[in-house]
Amino acid sequence: MLAAGMVSLKREREVDVDDDDNEDRGAGLKSHAYTHSVQFTHHVFLNLHTLKFYCLPDNYEIIDSSLEDITYVLKPTFTKQHIAGLDKQGKLYRAYDGTTYLPGIVGLNNIKANDYANVVLQAFSNVPPLRNYFLEEENYRGIRRPPGDIMFLLVQRFGELMRKLWNPRNFKAHVSPHEMLQAVVLCSKKNFQITKQGDAVDFMTWFLNALHGALGGTKKKPSIITKAFQGSMRIFSKKLPHPDLLPEEKEALLVTEEYQEQMSESTFLFLTLDLPTAPLYKDEKEQLIIPQVPLFNILGKFNGSTEKEYKTYKENFLKRFQLTKLPPYLVFCIKRFTKNNFFVEKNPTIVNFPITNVDLREYLTEEAQVTEKNTTYDLVANVVHDGKPTEGAYRIHVLHHGTGKWYEMQDLQVTDILPQMITLSEAYIQIWKRQESDDDTNNHTGA
Repeated sequence: MLAAGMVSLKREREVDVDDDDNEDRGAGLKSHAYTHSVQFTHHVFLNLHTLKFYCLPDNYEIIDSSLEDITYVLKPTFTKQHIAGLDKQGKLYRAYDGTTYLPGIVGLNNIKANDYANVVLQAFSNVPPLRNYFLEEENYRGIRRPPGDIMFLLVQRFGELMRKLWNPRNFKAHVSPHEMLQAVVLCSKKNFQITKQGDAVDFMTWFLNALHGALGGTKKKPSIITKAFQGSMRIFSKKLPHPDLLPEEKEALLVTEEYQEQMSESTFLFLTLDLPTAPLYKDEKEQLIIPQVPLFNILGKFNGSTEKEYKTYKENFLKRFQLTKLPPYLVFCIKRFTKNNFFVEKNPTIVNFPITNVDLREYLTEEAQVTEKNTTYDLVANVVHDGKPTEGAYRIHVLHHGTGKWYEMQDLQVTDILPQMITLSEAYIQIWKRQESDDDTNNHTGA
């Protein structure tokens, strides 16, 4: 059993688990726990709901402080003082199996094909305001949800996973996301599976919006999600005449009100950056050239003047974008995949980006340039997709705030990495932190 497997690493005796939430029924004469204790002479049992230990078949509670480390692993708790110091030190901790690890820089099991979700969960676990909020269960325990609503399960499981990832007293230097992923499968109505490879951006989009809603957030009511990640922009949109029309017909339509440029305001939780079309030609050695593009080139989409055509089933529009508010943590999604009815294509273009000091002031409106005091960002997480579009694998680069060092995580594997190596990867999702104190978000950890 899980608990026995973990505890036997430290003790010679075994502890079995009883997940029945009814103490009497769980330890009763007809219970599985009672039968197991007699058949296999395993006598110490832990009730996973009450976190109390019992001796069976005698059925009495065991009160022993030496067992506290087991209950702490199952349900880690964090004081405000502990949370406040998480990003100020880089102390290595020793797991009970003898391995050393940095809390927060912890591998996640790939149960079958859930690496697309693992990298997103690991990325968010290293966003301090989000992490701090979920490390304290009191922050969200009192949120009321409608009867029969299952979405709050997502909040509970994410909080549990966050506390396990940052637990300084883990049995092993990795964590299983199984309960978290079961909640994802249930709450997404099986749109995201453990056994089927998914898209990290699709999962992240759903996860952020689902968490925001489950925390009681709406378009007008904020949550820790919107406080950390939400910015705003202006969208200028102009309808285009159908290309098959005669020139004079197009000119007649362009002067009508319907075809004039419209401006709207919109919020965002992440920005999608479009890659230029990858060239198909080869070099003199008959090898495909891997194109490269500077980050600031693809950020030009948001400079307020770059126009891009968007096609729908019936109509075409010309759009341009300009930012009006920058969030404390800015998420970029680099659009690598193009899907059509037959197959998925991947653009292998390498984006050249600095790790620190990316200034986004020029992408703000003139009014916003006055009100936004700090517009410079540093990279804190970088999700990479390797391989073919439908059967590739994901890994993530994460900055450990306490040590200032970068680490690469791919499922259970955790290794340190040089910052200059990060820029050579096929980045897919990036999280950037604004260069200023976290006061504006840390003040909201109890929201």
